[in-house]
Amino acid sequence: MTAQHPSSPAGFTGDASPYGGGDPYADYRTADFAFAQYADLADRRLGAGVVAANDEFFAQRENLLVPERAEFDPEHFGHKGKIMDGWETRRRRGASAGHPWPTDEDHDWALVRLGAPGVIRGIVVDTAHFRGNYPQSVSVEGASVAGSPSPEELLADDVKWTTLVPRTPVGGHAANGFAVSAEQRFTHLRVNQHPDGGIARLRVYGEVAPDPEWLSALGTFDVVALENGGQVEDASDRFYSPATNTIQPGRSRKMDDGWETRRRRDQGHDWIRYRLVAQSRIRAIEIDTAYLKGNSAGWASVSVRDGENGEWTEVLPRTRLQPDTNHRFVLSAAAVGTHARVDIFPDGGISRLRLFGSLTEEGATRLAARHQELGG
Repeated sequence: MTAQHPSSPAGFTGDASPYGGGDPYADYRTADFAFAQYADLADRRLGAGVVAANDEFFAQRENLLVPERAEFDPEHFGHKGKIMDGWETRRRRGASAGHPWPTDEDHDWALVRLGAPGVIRGIVVDTAHFRGNYPQSVSVEGASVAGSPSPEELLADDVKWTTLVPRTPVGGHAANGFAVSAEQRFTHLRVNQHPDGGIARLRVYGEVAPDPEWLSALGTFDVVALENGGQVEDASDRFYSPATNTIQPGRSRKMDDGWETRRRRDQGHDWIRYRLVAQSRIRAIEIDTAYLKGNSAGWASVSVRDGENGEWTEVLPRTRLQPDTNHRFVLSAAAVGTHARVDIFPDGGISRLRLFGSLTEEGATRLAARHQELGG
C-alpha cells in the first residue's frame, strides 16, 4: 500500500560537466536547506543501515550512509569499471533489440533502516561525482514497521509505504534536497532511482520520536540523548563541529566527534540549549571532554527550565573541567524540566553531555499522546 505526501525539491537537474581536473567539488551544486538544522536520522552512529538493494554492481549500497562527504579518485578503477564512492547500479536495458530502452516503470531500489524512528523534515539525495551516471529521477517512501524486520518482511504486500518524495528529476554532482511535511513516525525508507545510476550519499533530517513503552521500561535513562528523543535547539557557535554531536550515542572517538567553538577574543562565553525528550526529573550529569586536550572548555555549568517560558535554574554551578576527561556529578536534589542549557567558559568544547533521570508523570503522558498522534 502506498499513500502520497507532498515534498518540495531543491530544483537541480541535468548533467554536470565532465571532471576536468583540480578540486572535484569546485562545480558541485548545493543549497542551504532549512531542515538541515535537524539531526540525521540515517546516521550510522545511531544504528542506521542500508539493509538491502536490488543491485549494487558498481558500488556498494552501504556507501550511502558514510558520514563523510564522498571522495573522488579519477584513477581508481577495478575489475567492474570505475570505482565510485556511493551506491551505483548497472545500466538497465530493454526487453529486445526492437525496444532496447528500459520501461518507464523500471527502477532500482535500496531499503534503509533509520538509526532512530522519527518524523522526517527533509531528505538530501546527494549525487556528488555522479556527473553523467546519476539517476534521471528519484523517489523516496517511508514505512513504520515494529521490531527488527527482515528485507523480505519490509517488501511484503501488507506493509504500508507513504510517498515522502514523489518521482522527481534530479541533477548530477549535486545535493538534491527535498522538504518533507509528513507528520508521521517512520522507521524505514525505500529509496528509488529511475531507471538506474548512482547516488553518493543519503541524509534524512528529522526529529527522533522514541517509543514511550521502551523508555518506561528503562526507568532511568539519558533524557537529552538524541536516540531517546532529545535535541539541540540552538548553540552560540558551530564553527568547528555541530552541537548535535554532544548528544550522539557512545563516547567520542576523535576530536571532531564533539562540539568545539572558535577562539573567543571577548569577555563572553559559549552555550548549547537542548530540548529534553519530555518533562523529566534529572538526578545526575556527565560532561565529557574526550579527545579535547588543548581545546576543552575551561569551566562549565548546567541549567534547567520547565516549559518554553520557564525561568532558568542553575543545577550545576560553574565547575572546572579537565581535558580528555569524563566528569560525573550527582545532584543533591532532582531537577525537573523540559529544557537544559550547558554554558562553557570562555570557549573550547565538550564531547558529550548526559542528563540521567526519568520522565515525570506529566512528561510520560504527553510523550505517549505524541506517539499515538504520530501513528506509533
